[in-house]
Amino acid sequence: MGNSPEAPEPEVPESGRSGRPSVGRALQQARVDARMTVDEVSSSTRVRVPIVHAIEDDDFSRCGGDVYARGHVRTLARAVGLDGDELVRQYDEEHGGRPESPSAATLFEAERIRPEPRRPNWTAAMVAAIVAVVGFVGFTLFNGGDDPSGNTVAEDSSAEKPADEPKKPQTDPSRPADPKPEPSDSAVAGVPADKVTVRMEADEGNSWISAEDHSGKLLFEGVLKDGESKTFTDDEQLDLVLGNAGAVKLWVNGKEVERLGDVGNVERVTYTRGDPEQG
Repeated sequence: MGNSPEAPEPEVPESGRSGRPSVGRALQQARVDARMTVDEVSSSTRVRVPIVHAIEDDDFSRCGGDVYARGHVRTLARAVGLDGDELVRQYDEEHGGRPESPSAATLFEAERIRPEPRRPNWTAAMVAAIVAVVGFVGFTLFNGGDDPSGNTVAEDSSAEKPADEPKKPQTDPSRPADPKPEPSDSAVAGVPADKVTVRMEADEGNSWISAEDHSGKLLFEGVLKDGESKTFTDDEQLDLVLGNAGAVKLWVNGKEVERLGDVGNVERVTYTRGDPEQG
């Protein structure tokens, strides 16, 4: 009889130099201990399933860079009951230290997942734009300006006013200017109770943002520049992604909420109707 084949070597768990489990193995073990599936973790964190699998295998190449890898590690750690800050420090130790703050352009491009568009056909685009404007004006006049889908995206606060706007009367410089009204409960009362409304304002720099309605339809994706604001409304739910969460102030259903994270952090959040503290 010939020699029997050699038995395969037992798999050795990955670990860092200190003997502790690697970042990916620590996340995987904590998820198993919490009796959560990858799909459940992905649903609760809005980190896509392939990225969760890759991170648990200590493959961070799909995260889009160190800044996003650190954000994903912190988010996944919180979901499975680990100390996010401690796990991020371990990630930094294993991957050459804390990265320098990237430029806004780097953050925005890393978060984008849609393919590069082909070279535009400007002639066709102009014709399509004219047709769209004419159709939209006719539709608005016919329906009295209502949006049948219930979704609304407010115009940028920095948009220019029409050129034919009547001039405001000149005021007497010797008279003190009227004080601006302080925010009150009327701001909350002015928001429709049967909808979810989110207002964003960038006041600490630019931030890449995206917003989807309850059906998954993309309402907006792009850069919210410093000083600009946008408002999104839906009948049931709004799913938001902020590429630079610390730079954006939020009002949810007329109520200002705390900032979602620090400058440079990527945060995902979902809001529904009612009090945001309870949602």
